[in-house]
Amino acid sequence: MGFIMEFAENLILKLMEDPKKRDQKARERLYAVKDRCERSKEMWSYPLRPYGFWTFERHNSQLAWDPQISQVPGRRDPYDDLLQQTFNNPK
Repeated sequence: MGFIMEFAENLILKLMEDPKKRDQKARERLYAVKDRCERSKEMWSYPLRPYGFWTFERHNSQLAWDPQISQVPGRRDPYDDLLQQTFNNPK
């Protein structure tokens, strides 16, 4: 009977992950996140934005759904004007 218990104990211990390795992976992940956060904070402190800052998805989506921004002359789609002229002046 002792053999079966010893076998089961060894099997369970082999299947369990090592707590030291798990702790090391968690610490590495946290340190990586902390480094990324520090870099982001450093970028935010600059007066000029780095290349690609304004191409974030949040900024682009705001340009699309906010009519006050999307309908200004420099951003308005010229084809929208052509479509409006076509439908407003039927022949």
